[in-house]
Amino acid sequence: MLDIEKKINDLLSEVETTSLNDEKELESFRIRFLGSKNILKPLFGELKSVPNEQKKEVGQQINSLKQAAQQKFDGIKESMESSSVDKERIDFTRPGEPVKLGARHPISIVRSEIISIFERIGYGVSEGPEIEDDWHNFSALNFPPEHPARDMQDTFFVEKDEREMALRTHTSSVQVRVMENNKPPIRTISPGRVYRNEAISSRAHCFFHQVEGLFIDKDVSFADLKQTLLYFAQEMFGKKAKIRLRPSYFPFTEPSAEVDVSCTICNGEGCNVCKYTGWLEILGCGMVDPNVLKASNIDTDVYSGFAFGMGIERIAQLKYRVNDLRLYSENDVRFLEQFKSAL
Repeated sequence: MLDIEKKINDLLSEVETTSLNDEKELESFRIRFLGSKNILKPLFGELKSVPNEQKKEVGQQINSLKQAAQQKFDGIKESMESSSVDKERIDFTRPGEPVKLGARHPISIVRSEIISIFERIGYGVSEGPEIEDDWHNFSALNFPPEHPARDMQDTFFVEKDEREMALRTHTSSVQVRVMENNKPPIRTISPGRVYRNEAISSRAHCFFHQVEGLFIDKDVSFADLKQTLLYFAQEMFGKKAKIRLRPSYFPFTEPSAEVDVSCTICNGEGCNVCKYTGWLEILGCGMVDPNVLKASNIDTDVYSGFAFGMGIERIAQLKYRVNDLRLYSENDVRFLEQFKSAL
């Protein structure tokens, strides 16, 4: 009994008198008195030899010793941490540095809005590769071999796996893949980046973004196409927006048309933006050429359809009155910060 009490008193004296001046000494103290193999554990084992009437008292002494070691460790550790903060001279009363909020890119804003408009009338979203083969980018879309779009001055050609490929010139290539892998009815839009070998200016760029739409079903008419585009224009530019269709030509649609919307700046009265016509061109469209449907094994005696395509930059220009296409890709923070309110 006297032997275990002497050990307890000696260890208690060690706890009270040990000087801990740095983190290394503090860690050694923790391991000795509080670690998984601490020096106090054998004392609990020696309780077996203590008479039963004294076990409670001795057990309490051992627990008091352990608590004293824990309190000293916690106190010294807190003191060291406080001292470390003081050395760094951190003033917790100072206001924090403001975190600047980012802004979505105007192209992303308009792209999401276009997708949302068409999703409300049942269109799904489809995507495809930006490097395409001749079949999906040209041939399946009724481009004859001599068509100017195949010329180097319009298309970026690349080599991939010893095959001549092209950076897609439109997202109509995605529509071909949809038609090849799905049976009608088909109702989809294909947003994405496209490439043209053009001189960069305020009105043109070598890459831009498109959203192209495709609807194939039984008894689809040009009237369906016009009503769809009118719905889009009024959802995008306001209920007062009007559209007009002008005859045009595209290899993959017949008949084809260019679509103008009433100028959102002058409300159709005429200004320098619309060149005093009251109209602004926004997209091209038409009924899907039967040859395009046949290329994807769609029965033209049963199904018909329409397609349309628009440049997202063009829509963003009209919506936000941006007068230079190059601003979209220059990453000028001053330009991008103007669109925080559109989040």
